[in-house]
Amino acid sequence: MRIVYVLIMAAAAASLMFGVGAMNEAAAAAGKQQVIHVAGKVLCQDCTQGWNEWVNGAKPLKGCRVSVMCQDVRHRVVYYGSDLTDEAGDFELIINKYINGKQIDPKNCFTRLVSSPDPVCNIATDFAGGKTGVKLHRPTMVYRDMVKYVLGSFYYTTPMCDEPDTSNESSEPEEKEDDSRESNY
Repeated sequence: MRIVYVLIMAAAAASLMFGVGAMNEAAAAAGKQQVIHVAGKVLCQDCTQGWNEWVNGAKPLKGCRVSVMCQDVRHRVVYYGSDLTDEAGDFELIINKYINGKQIDPKNCFTRLVSSPDPVCNIATDFAGGKTGVKLHRPTMVYRDMVKYVLGSFYYTTPMCDEPDTSNESSEPEEKEDDSRESNY
């Protein structure tokens, strides 16, 4: 009877050690700091200039806020981060691949413009999707434990260049003046 008890205790200790070892391997894998880099540029386009200046003369904006939001498969936000652009208009966000023990799927991450400190060039445009957001599709670079997405340039413009929304989708439906035309059938 004593031998059976010793064998059961040895088996329990071995399974416990195996379980702890597996957890340590998972922690070590997460400790590698596997990261996702998201980079891009923010520019100001001024439509008041000539065509060549408008197309080729976009100027970098310093201090613009760009955000990345990642969701899980149930569309819950699992990560939100933002970065300010430097003098060249460049931004780079670094996201850990594992948050709270769950792996982030870059295909469920969106990058978008948040704000511009420039008093003149502060209207977000949808050139390259900066206003509505860009989904991360294909990585530009994959190296060891790093994946990098370099996005196209995002643009702000001046209020004078902003195109007004003329659609009737957001307005209230017009009430009919004559109720006699309505029918119950």
